[in-house]
Amino acid sequence: MIGLAAAAACAKAGRSVVVLEAGPEIARGITSRNSEVVHAGIYYPEGSAKTALCLAGRRALYAWCDAKRVPHRKLGKLIVATRPEEIPVVEGLQARAVANGVEGIELIGGAEVRRLEPAVLALAALHSRETGIVDAHAFCRSIQAEAESAGAFVLCDRRVVGLVPRSHGWRVEVEVGAGDGAAQASPASAPRPARPSPGGLREAIDAGCVVDAAGLAADAIAGLAGLDVDALGWRQHPCKGDYFALAPGARISLARLVYPVPQQAGLGIHATLDLAGRVRFGPDAEYVDALDHRVDPAKAEAFREAASRYLPSLAGAALVPDYAGIRPKLAGPGEGFRDFVIEEASAHGAPGFVACVGIESPGLTAALAIGDRVAALARP
Repeated sequence: MIGLAAAAACAKAGRSVVVLEAGPEIARGITSRNSEVVHAGIYYPEGSAKTALCLAGRRALYAWCDAKRVPHRKLGKLIVATRPEEIPVVEGLQARAVANGVEGIELIGGAEVRRLEPAVLALAALHSRETGIVDAHAFCRSIQAEAESAGAFVLCDRRVVGLVPRSHGWRVEVEVGAGDGAAQASPASAPRPARPSPGGLREAIDAGCVVDAAGLAADAIAGLAGLDVDALGWRQHPCKGDYFALAPGARISLARLVYPVPQQAGLGIHATLDLAGRVRFGPDAEYVDALDHRVDPAKAEAFREAASRYLPSLAGAALVPDYAGIRPKLAGPGEGFRDFVIEEASAHGAPGFVACVGIESPGLTAALAIGDRVAALARP
């Protein structure tokens, strides 16, 4: 998503653009494994890049989806307080949202919560009317079409295995036919040049500027450019989130997304909806050393217990594994807020290299705004 948004913005600005996708097709990585929520901009500190890009990106996303007929729905969200000690947390979120300039925010009481969502039990809630959902793959395809119509080329099965600085830019060494790009995305590997597969074909592209929008592999690509990701604080910490769905036959009716108060490494086990109205629960947050997307069925009871605090009717329902995603977090276990890294690296000895590192939520919402920021930085 981020790479294509940057490609579209750069191509429309008159740049010659080639997108190198490690996998066999676009949007098979983080873009394919997220909640597809369009965030309002409530959670992030005032003045942060996450806040500014989320707000600008959300407004651009809704306008884009309306114009391009990308399936989406602005259905709203409730962030609920189920215990007295959580009410000040919700009030603090309201104050932060107001400071951030978020539109459509209202603090409501328990009676209003029940009127809006009869299945939800809460003492109070923050009602966000600007929150929505989007078909992430259709959104991504529409951005690809925009990039290609502006002259960009999208090449799949191209895994970057080397970056060599030149007098005016970079030589990008590429392995062709790299499969799903799993080796490039390994979080356990140090940022060193990847080894080509036996018999793999090699290509080289001379580029005035390189944009690193490699998701889970963004820190490894920065390492290929000679950047010390540990010294810069750009080492990513993969954090897995599992999702569960209602078992067949179980019925819970919701018109909006429902979130608990935020947790340390994520936003807690929340109830989301897809465009077909299907309810999902998740994600949790677990730092991992390997990119394993299997969902442990044994977690079902913990998910049900967490969500039952605001959805009492869930207590007797069965949950089944749905899917999992992995966030490229810059904050490690127990660490505080870390902002997006969107930076041209001349100051670090890598001119013409634009790093997009730690692009987790709200990356989907902010994608178009991030693309515009990258285009402003991507100068040879």
